[in-house]
Amino acid sequence: MDRIATIRQTIAPARQRLLAHPLYASMASLQDVQRFMEFHVFAVWDFMSLLKRLQRDLTCVDLPWVPVGDAEVRYLINEIVCGEESDVDPQGTRISHFELYQRAMQQAGASSQAVTNALASVKAKASTSAALQSAGVPSGAAEFSAHTFHTASVGKIHEVAAAFTFGREDLIPDMFHELVVKLSREHPGKLDTFRYYLERHIEVDGGHHGAISLRMVELLCGQDDQKWQEAGQAALAAIESRTKLWDAILAPVGN
Repeated sequence: MDRIATIRQTIAPARQRLLAHPLYASMASLQDVQRFMEFHVFAVWDFMSLLKRLQRDLTCVDLPWVPVGDAEVRYLINEIVCGEESDVDPQGTRISHFELYQRAMQQAGASSQAVTNALASVKAKASTSAALQSAGVPSGAAEFSAHTFHTASVGKIHEVAAAFTFGREDLIPDMFHELVVKLSREHPGKLDTFRYYLERHIEVDGGHHGAISLRMVELLCGQDDQKWQEAGQAALAAIESRTKLWDAILAPVGN
């Protein structure tokens, strides 16, 4: 069995539990989607820190420029950065996926105040932990992002790559997209941007970027058994953290 297949086998039970999470079946209204977005936006935000850690360590972002590491890895990570940081909106205008998500929240009537507060705190040089604590972030979202920021900050680079590859947006199942399509018909003009965001992730992350990320893990772990074991553990931890986030969204309002 190849090494990627071994990781897939390791995470399979946890991944299946997440894809079958009762959160999806419980969502039936625009208000449910709004609550989902108010938590999930933090996963969209902290994802970029995983990506930027990869870019920082695997490419040269300093002056003067010098070649760093493996050219194949550099190409892979730079292509993903380009797609995530400057994709296109429905009108063809360049936009990051996070900013697109913020726009989707505004259109849907979801509150983006907590994430706006957190961003303002970070821009004012507060730590991520202080920003999450002071910004009015829902506790489940704060715990999820704290785990992500910890991984991005202190994880080994192959662990970060594994969390990035196996623990992110391909964990939203098709049934959720179908729910959003249904609700967008019932609430015209409210979920069009969110629907576009989901479809864009299915197209990009589930296809080309997914293949690129797997190749990156392979190149970073090489033939080192310990690195492959650590990568599998990081992937599993990322999925279990996402399950806790879904649990928090499903919990009664006020918890």
